[in-house]
Amino acid sequence: MYKRMTILTVLVAMGCVATRSLNSLSRPQHRLGVTHGRLADCPDRPNCVSSTASRPSQQLPPIPLTTSPPSAMEILASVVKANPRSRIVTQSDHYLHAEFRSRILGFVDDVEFLVDENNSVIQFRSASRVGYSDLGVNRRRMNELRDQVTVAQQQAR
Repeated sequence: MYKRMTILTVLVAMGCVATRSLNSLSRPQHRLGVTHGRLADCPDRPNCVSSTASRPSQQLPPIPLTTSPPSAMEILASVVKANPRSRIVTQSDHYLHAEFRSRILGFVDDVEFLVDENNSVIQFRSASRVGYSDLGVNRRRMNELRDQVTVAQQQAR
C-alpha cells in the first residue's frame, strides 16, 4: 500500500511539473493587438471577457478614462505590475499587453488594454490561452483591475 501511494504521489508531481512546463511555453491561441482601432473579439469560449465583446455573456463595462492618456497608461502599468505573477509584454502610447499566470499550474492569460480617447474609456480584453472554461477567473480579475484603475485615476486628479 505504501509503495503504491509513493508511486502515485510521484506520478502526480511529475504531471504537475510537466503541465507547468508546457504552460510556460504556450503561445496565444488568439489574435492580440489592435486592428482598425479595436481589440480582437473573444473566441466562442467562456474563458474570455472583454469590454468590446459581441457576446453578452463575455461583456464587461469599459474603464472610464478620467485622466490624460499618458497618465492612464502609467496607471495601467503600475496596477498590472502590482499584481502577482504578471508581466508587461508590450506597452505603447495607447496599448498595453500583459500576461497573468495562475498560482499553481502557471496557466497564462493574456490581458490587453486600449486607451480609447474618442469614447473616453479604456477598453480591455482578458483571455485564457488554454482550456475552455476558467471558472470566472478572467471576469473576476478584470472587475478587480477596473476597480483599481478607477481608484488610481481618481487619486491622480
